[in-house]
Amino acid sequence: MLDEEQVRQFREEGYLIVPGCASTWEVVALNSELDGWIDESRQHSENWGVTADGKHVFDLEPGHSAERPKLRRVTNPADFSDLYRSVLFDGRVVDVAAGLLGPDVKFHHCKINIKMPSMETYVGWHQDHPFEPHTNDSVVVALVMLDDMTEQNGALQVVPGSHRTHYSHYKDERFAGEIDRALWPEFEAGSVKLTGKAGDVVFIDSWMVHGSPANRSDTPRRLLICDYTAADAFPLSPSNILSAYRGHLVRGRPTRMARLRAGAVELPPLYKESSFFAVQGQDGAQMSGLAESTGAMM
Repeated sequence: MLDEEQVRQFREEGYLIVPGCASTWEVVALNSELDGWIDESRQHSENWGVTADGKHVFDLEPGHSAERPKLRRVTNPADFSDLYRSVLFDGRVVDVAAGLLGPDVKFHHCKINIKMPSMETYVGWHQDHPFEPHTNDSVVVALVMLDDMTEQNGALQVVPGSHRTHYSHYKDERFAGEIDRALWPEFEAGSVKLTGKAGDVVFIDSWMVHGSPANRSDTPRRLLICDYTAADAFPLSPSNILSAYRGHLVRGRPTRMARLRAGAVELPPLYKESSFFAVQGQDGAQMSGLAESTGAMM
């Protein structure tokens, strides 16, 4: 599935784009189910649904209404959707993950991040590993483009090579879910905007520094995101986005032997917020102004 040059790029730069990794029918079917959830959100004024750990499945941006739905995240759709589970457990995306992680691969969790036109949600610069630390660094994040991703509609931005540096995600002894904002201009200057067509899939190292701005276009930008680990990578802390299928083997053979990497890893708290965006401080409409004033990715 992958050639040596693709694997080399991933190892050196921390990311890889695989065009057309998700088929047209998969994208159409995934979007059809997602459209149903967006339509259902019109009936709700608060976050709703219950995950495996009692948090909310469906996360709404402030200002959500029946007339202008602003569903911004669906947590672990594979827990309750046969379609999403099939694509993430049996699709080509798993073949690529195995090409990067090795033949034995486990599913950890998944989510959909949604940026509809006029929504203010952005993703501040962060790394994924500090949210869900493991015994080793064999953790890959797959991001399936459910829409064409452009510079205008909130494209994912990555900082090539940044996966070699491990940043703290704490501020004043509180888990902030983002890297120190004083470093954001540096990340912005060194970043690459990843654009592509619906069905393209981005794979990033879980230590890759990444983020994305708000959608300033008239087209949606929806990403299906899935974390895969090597079979010998085991969680070091309780999951903040617990899936009923965490640890499910999607390729190869299981093991009870944990591979350990040298060094120390900062552990996150088991935070009560249902929303990643709330952890980053985006739980109020006024946050758009704060983000702009602090150099956030708006």
